[in-house]
Formats: sequence, structure tokens, C-alpha cells
Amino acid sequence: IKQETETITQETVTDKSVPESITGKITEEPAGEPMTDDLLNLEGFKVNSEGVIEGYENLDLIPSSTLMSQIEYELFTMIQREYVLKKCLRSIYEKELYDYVLIDAPPTLGTWVINILCAADYVIVPVEASPWGLFGLANMFDFLNGISEMTEAKIMGVLITKVDERKNYYKQTREILAGYDNINVFETFIHVDTSVEWAQDNSVPVSVYKKSTRSAKEFQQLAREVMDYGSR
Repeated sequence: IKQETETITQETVTDKSVPESITGKITEEPAGEPMTDDLLNLEGFKVNSEGVIEGYENLDLIPSSTLMSQIEYELFTMIQREYVLKKCLRSIYEKELYDYVLIDAPPTLGTWVINILCAADYVIVPVEASPWGLFGLANMFDFLNGISEMTEAKIMGVLITKVDERKNYYKQTREILAGYDNINVFETFIHVDTSVEWAQDNSVPVSVYKKSTRSAKEFQQLAREVMDYGSR
């Protein structure tokens, strides 16, 4: 995310640098063929030679790829495999092109997630307000403690998502999270909103799809809360 932005459109890990072409450093992609997905709607946008989508104000995007399904195997064969992503980010970090980088981590606890955590300064942990939403949270905290010698990433906070205030799950989730010591829970939470699904269907951020929607405003508020945290 470029300078002076106040928009966060995904629940992700944050960092102060941006990858040149994360996947391009790890897989052998033919030159001139950026790793973009055919499902993306790229009309009106520029995709540079490294697969970075340009066109949003103060925001560049690097989409994922089906080639990432091979990442765990490829990392396993590398020396210092936990730090591949961190090395990819280093040169862009030194150029200070971006204020924030958000890395969307998969819901697994493998080597690729370790790479993300080793490259990150902070972690935002999304938790659904649902019966199973808290199921893996303790495992995530144990996982972070287990790799504490590899990474300096700190938990910025837990973000409660998919909130439906007609049900008691949100209240119950907050009460359970309050029992964790030294864990920040963001004041902002994200409601269930069909606009998010429509934005995904159109391959655009929800704030671009319809800025007046409740979820777009909530993500804007989350962005301000994250920036306030970073300025402490």
C-alpha cells in the first residue's frame, strides 16, 4: 500500500515492504508471463512484467496463482527455506516505496506461513463469529510461540469477522477473547455483508465495488485502527 493511504481491503499480515514478485523468485516462470489468474478482471489495469497489478489509487496488488500449490514442496528443498520471502522483500523495503504491505496467509501452518511470519512485523488474526471460529486460535498462538526464535513478528490484534448481530456468537467470541492475556482485540469488526461477495465476484476490493457499503466503511475504520497502532 503506497503512502498516504487509508484503505485496507483484506484481512492479512502486515509488513513495511512489498514483494517484487514473491512467486517469481521461487518458481521458474517463463519471462514476460506474469503470474496472474485468468479469473481476475484486469480491464483498465496495467500488469507489469513482475505480475504487479497497478491502477488502484495508492495500492498495488500481486495476485496469487495456482502455481503456489507447489510452494511447500519447492521450499522444502531450499537452504534457509524459512527466509525466502523475507529476502525477496528486502530490496523493496530498502527503497521505501510502500508504507504497508499486507500478505494474505492461507489457513495452514506450513513452511509458507512460516515464511510469511518471518517476513512480517505484525500479524492480524481474523476470527469468524461462529461456533467454529475460535477452534484454531489456540493452535495459532502455540504455532507462533513455537517459531518465536525465527521471527520477530508480533500479534497486532484479533479481528472478528462475519458478524451477524442477530445471533449471540459475536458476544460470546468477544467474551472468550477477553480471557486471553496480552491479546489485543480490534474495536472494529466486520459484519456479514453480501457486498463483499459481489466485490469478490467482480474481482475488485469492496471499497471500489461500492464505497458506501457497511463493510467498506468497516475496513476503512480498521485501516485507521491499524495505522493508529503502528504510530504508538
